[in-house]
Amino acid sequence: MVIGVDVYEGKAKKIIPLDDDKVVMEFKDDATAFNGEKKAQFRGKGWLNAQISAHLFRVLEENGVKTHFIGVAGDNRLIVERLKMYPLEVVVRNVVAGSLKKRLPLEEGTRLPEPIIELYYKNDDLGDPMINQYHAKLLGISEAELKEMEMTALKVNDVLRKYFAERGIILVDFKLEFGKNARGEIVLGDEISPDTCRFWDAETKESLDKDVFRFDKGDLISAYERLYERITGEAPARR
Repeated sequence: MVIGVDVYEGKAKKIIPLDDDKVVMEFKDDATAFNGEKKAQFRGKGWLNAQISAHLFRVLEENGVKTHFIGVAGDNRLIVERLKMYPLEVVVRNVVAGSLKKRLPLEEGTRLPEPIIELYYKNDDLGDPMINQYHAKLLGISEAELKEMEMTALKVNDVLRKYFAERGIILVDFKLEFGKNARGEIVLGDEISPDTCRFWDAETKESLDKDVFRFDKGDLISAYERLYERITGEAPARR
């Protein structure tokens, strides 16, 4: 996605131009799964994802990771740097779950000896297929750019895995997106929320992420609220 002069609306967010250097990222209450086949709305989901993303972006910035985050612009809005996004999803996996258990002869919940990085081409029409570094080159992403994104993804993993572990949460896996700003820097964009990550309670292995919605595991908002409270130390201001 290249952010231009018009409002861009995706499945869970709107991107609203603010000026030449900044845009507003508005989080919606919509939830989708299985490439849009399952849909619902949950009052308060946009607020929770916006606030959780803002909190985690601050944690990453404090630990030397460049992100597009600038500030909070309201209950469900963030001000972020305008980026030209790469058509790529960088997935980091620490524990066997989701599609990985379908591709490897490992049981769900198996801790990996080291993080695995996977690349996906961000294209709804093709179903966001998994690709490798050779495919990425065909998409115009250089080896150096890809290497920088992968190294940043591993640093994000190091920072957040420790941060969540200290709060009794397992960072199972997560998706990142990157873009290039006006200065030509590759920075972390999009969001970091329960919509784009898998979080498990360290003791019970209970899901605190969108898998609650995907697989009808309970109340989505309650799960997101518990995550918010665990990472911020505060009760959610609203639902």
